[in-house]
Amino acid sequence: MKTTYQGSCHCGRIRYEVDVDLQAGTSRCNCSYCSKLRYWGATVKPEDFRLMCEENGLGDYQFGTMSGHHRFCKTCGMAPYGHGYVEEIGGAFVSINIACLDDVDPAVLAALPIQYMDGLHNNWWNPPAETRHM
Repeated sequence: MKTTYQGSCHCGRIRYEVDVDLQAGTSRCNCSYCSKLRYWGATVKPEDFRLMCEENGLGDYQFGTMSGHHRFCKTCGMAPYGHGYVEEIGGAFVSINIACLDDVDPAVLAALPIQYMDGLHNNWWNPPAETRHM
C-alpha cells in the first residue's frame, strides 16, 4: 500500500513528497556511482513524486548511458533522488534515496525488502556475489 512520505537533503533546500509502497521493495546496487554514495533506493513513477522546491538549487550528474539524472543539492551535496528513462524497468522513473526520507521509523527501515543488483558488471537482474558491504 502506498504511503506519502516527505524527503529532503541535509540542509533542507531540496524537499519532495512521494507516494510509495516501500514494502514492494527497495534496491541497492554496486555500480561505481551507487557504491560510492551507498545509495539505497526505491523506484516510483513520475506521477507519484512531487518536488516541493525550486530546481535552481539542484545539481545534475549523468554518466555512462546518460539515461539517469542523479540530482544533488548544490549547498550540502546530498543526493535525495534521481530520475530518468530506462525501457527495461518500465520507462520513466524517479528513484528516491531511502536515507533521505524524513521521520521514518528505524524499525520500518530495518524490515524493508532489498533487492541487490550487480550494476558494476552490468548484470542488473542478479545480485553480486558479496552484498554485506552494500
